[in-house]
Amino acid sequence: MLRRNSLSLSWKLIIPPTKSMYTTSIRSTTTTSTVTNTRTLGLGVPDPPANTTSSLFTHYGRCYWELSKARLSMLVVATSGAGYVLGSGGAVDYLGLSYTCAGTMMIAAAANSLNQIFEIKNDAKMRRTMRRPLPSGRITLPHAVMWASSVGVAGTALLAWKANMLAAGLGASNLVLYAFVYTPLKQIHPVNTWVGAVVGAIPPLLGWAAASGSVSLNGMILPAALYFWQIPHFMALAYLCRDDYAAGGFRMFSLADPSGHRTALVALRNCLYLLPLGYLAYDWGVTSGWFCLESTLLALAITGTAASFYVQRTTETARRMFHASLLYLPVFMSGIMFHRLNKEHVSVKNSEALVGYTSTSEAPIKEFGNSDQLKKAKRVDPSCRRRRPPVAFASVAPFPFLPAPTYSSY
Repeated sequence: MLRRNSLSLSWKLIIPPTKSMYTTSIRSTTTTSTVTNTRTLGLGVPDPPANTTSSLFTHYGRCYWELSKARLSMLVVATSGAGYVLGSGGAVDYLGLSYTCAGTMMIAAAANSLNQIFEIKNDAKMRRTMRRPLPSGRITLPHAVMWASSVGVAGTALLAWKANMLAAGLGASNLVLYAFVYTPLKQIHPVNTWVGAVVGAIPPLLGWAAASGSVSLNGMILPAALYFWQIPHFMALAYLCRDDYAAGGFRMFSLADPSGHRTALVALRNCLYLLPLGYLAYDWGVTSGWFCLESTLLALAITGTAASFYVQRTTETARRMFHASLLYLPVFMSGIMFHRLNKEHVSVKNSEALVGYTSTSEAPIKEFGNSDQLKKAKRVDPSCRRRRPPVAFASVAPFPFLPAPTYSSY
């Protein structure tokens, strides 16, 4: 074998290449560079031809899957479904749950597709994203726009038809917030992480609204968990991929923090904000007391990894906190659904804890003719009293997005 290779090399050195060989090489190089440049721009590349219907279906199915970031979208659907179950109070309408999950999936797919449409050039510069459908030229830009628009409109229409207008409005607003606010902010200011956290907190609220038809204070437990959980999750990811984000032109919080001290501090602070959520879920009548203990232990575990990252800012500790964040969310959601109070009176508490969205909290008053009868009823049946959430400071940091509770005496 060695002798044959050496003879072949000697023969090439003796006989010079012909003109046709040069022409073929130049044409090949030109074609390759043209295709590469065209794919980088994501424009003008025809969709690859397919010989059979099955291969065509497979190709576009894979492109749609990647454009939608299907795994991330399924996580969004899981949070929306958990919110629907919690908002149901008593028996769960599984058909309504299916419609809500389907609408959420379509809206999430549209938002992720628009995100990739706006970031073609950035994705082409990053190693972990350059093989996506648009930068690699596997699908054209107009085709991707048509896909994102159709599934976004269909998902919003499905929620409006089978759920309610409140859920549809939350879904549409989240699509706009993610695609047209969060996505451009990634190239402008590090505040994009906090905007992205708000985007991630809306799906469970959407599910709650689809089930109950209203937004209540105790319906904010799961959105709060999603909001605070996303900060350490994103901070760990931004620290691990900071070189890739810098190459792509994204202004993440970790890029302005070479030592990683501020990044670790922000992650640790938001992990601490997760500690009282189990108590609030129990005290506001969402779950039983066992969830209070389990949620606290779970929050302490992820806080421990954040503290380790704060003390020793290395790739290993950041990866450990990232893995802990991946474990935290499914365990928290499973626990809150397992320990939820599956009783009809939970729906009554939901309506009585409203923050001005519906007028059902006045129902106990209308059942009595005068104030004397109402006072007597309160002494006999404590459920006629309007429950005051014990944490009146819930609208202040570290819960900046919770509405301020309003109380009225009678």
